[in-house]
Amino acid sequence: MLDIIGKRFWFLLISGVMVVLGIISLSVFGLKAGIEFSSGSLLTVGFEREVQVVEVKEVVADLGYSNAIVQSTGGGDFLIRLPELTDETKTALEAGLTARLGALEVKGFDLVSPMIASETAHNAAIAVAVAAIGMLLYISWAFHRMPNPLRWGACAIICMLHDVVIVAGVFAVLGGALGWQIDMMFITGVLTVIGYSVNDTIVIFDRIRENLKKGISPDFAVMVNHSLVETLTRSIITGLGVFFVLIALLLFVGASLQTLITVLLVGIYIGTYSTIGVAVPLLVVWERKEWGRLLHPARASK
Repeated sequence: MLDIIGKRFWFLLISGVMVVLGIISLSVFGLKAGIEFSSGSLLTVGFEREVQVVEVKEVVADLGYSNAIVQSTGGGDFLIRLPELTDETKTALEAGLTARLGALEVKGFDLVSPMIASETAHNAAIAVAVAAIGMLLYISWAFHRMPNPLRWGACAIICMLHDVVIVAGVFAVLGGALGWQIDMMFITGVLTVIGYSVNDTIVIFDRIRENLKKGISPDFAVMVNHSLVETLTRSIITGLGVFFVLIALLLFVGASLQTLITVLLVGIYIGTYSTIGVAVPLLVVWERKEWGRLLHPARASK
């Protein structure tokens, strides 16, 4: 039988390194707020002739918007993120683009005021916080017959926060390198990842609870490892199934769901790993009070 729990300190060390890298990337690059979270205008245009992103950026900059963000949708259209535009400045921008790049079609235009942007960001933060507190209480209640039920809930929440930090870190890098922004699709994806991660953790915790009642082994670590191996195939197959669906969406739906799909791809991969390598090992470390050995995985024994 695989001895996953015997390597728990290595798994936790790897996770710690990933979290630190995520925090560093957030500190260095930050998250580029989309129009929903920072006021401005989002103009979607398509041109009759084939146009490159660099051409659109050059024209927009020449028209006085040097800080504008231009992205290709992958279908020949372009998303142009700008400061708030009035009807007059929007008309002038469209005229300038037409004069330099040829006839265009405005596919969409969104304008968000500072007040709405602030309210959206506030509501998004509340949604994430409520989800975390709700899951902590639910897991603690579901495992209330186990010793220290809050410990089980806390391990699941730590695992969830681990996933969120890494996903945010990846998006900070994508924002710094490719100009990607976070929007409501990002928040939707993060909440979905939270649900997936906690659900996967609960499945394994439930098997641990069953085997604990059966008395599989008097050694808590051995019993937990047995439970983890029993559910390992299920976790991997579920993760792969979701992965292939997301790849299909990315290939056939395209840029309209680019942010959501990317969050889910990163989050599902990290969530599958963290359930096996963070939540369950952390439960064993907590139960056996091995906190002092986390920094010395090479010398830590089962």
